[in-house]
Amino acid sequence: MKIEAKHLKLAAVVAVAIVALYFIGSYLTGGFGAVQPSEGGKYDKLARCLTDKGIVMYGLSTCPHCLEQKELFGDSFKYVTYVECSEQQSLCTAKGVQYVPSWEINGNIEVGVKPLDELARIAGCEI
Repeated sequence: MKIEAKHLKLAAVVAVAIVALYFIGSYLTGGFGAVQPSEGGKYDKLARCLTDKGIVMYGLSTCPHCLEQKELFGDSFKYVTYVECSEQQSLCTAKGVQYVPSWEINGNIEVGVKPLDELARIAGCEI
C-alpha cells in the first residue's frame, strides 16, 4: 500500500494539533510549574489550628500570589480566617496591610506566600 504525500502532510498536521492542544490544556489547568492544589481536606488540621491561634490572612481576589497561597491549602482553605481587602479595606488599612498576601501572626504583619510548613512552625501547629 502506497502512502501519498498529502496523507503524510495531513497526519503531520493532526499530530501537531494534538500536541498543541495537550500543551494548551496543561497550561490552562495549572500545569508547567504552577502550584497544584492539595487534595481536599488534607490540611484541615493546620488551617483550623491557625484560626484557633488567631492567625489571619489578608488578600485580594485579583492577586495571583493570594491565589497561590490559597491553592497550597486546597479545600482546607475554608478553615483559614481570611479577610478580603477589597471588601474590608478599612480593616486592612487599620491592620497596616500594604501588600498582599499578608499574614497577621502574633500581632505582626508578615508579607508574602508562606509555605505551609513555615506557617505551622511559626504558629506551633501540626501539618
